[in-house]
Amino acid sequence: MFGRLYEEIEIKVAANEAWKIFGALELGHLAFQQLSDIIHKMEVLEGDGGAGTVIKLSLPGNTYCKEIFKVVDHKKRMKIAELIEGGFLDMGFTFYQVQIEVIENAKDENSCTVKFTIEYEVKEDAAANASLVSIRPYVTMMNVGVDYLAKKKNK
Repeated sequence: MFGRLYEEIEIKVAANEAWKIFGALELGHLAFQQLSDIIHKMEVLEGDGGAGTVIKLSLPGNTYCKEIFKVVDHKKRMKIAELIEGGFLDMGFTFYQVQIEVIENAKDENSCTVKFTIEYEVKEDAAANASLVSIRPYVTMMNVGVDYLAKKKNK
């Protein structure tokens, strides 16, 4: 069974500025600092934030997941992270990835749209677990990034 969820939000920051947060490890660090109920710890196991970077997230209930940044495209302002261990993979999922896009607003260079997309595939015998997939934690992370950018802009 295949599924896709997405959410987007328009923010009053230039796309290049937003990409500095959403396209880098910075978003994970901000989420760890401000959302300790969702992310207990974030460790960079390999890499520097570019393609091939592997991170480990410690989550509630003594669970964890590891993900690899498959794509970090600074021109397109797109990052794709794929789950490689733990998390949903321990619940019958065979594929789980998150794509982040920062889309320039053609009518206003001082605003952009940030879009998070989750794509997943789950084994038929675990299809009920698909109901556990939620875009809400990513919306919360988006808002952390947006708040950070707003505070930075108003300094």
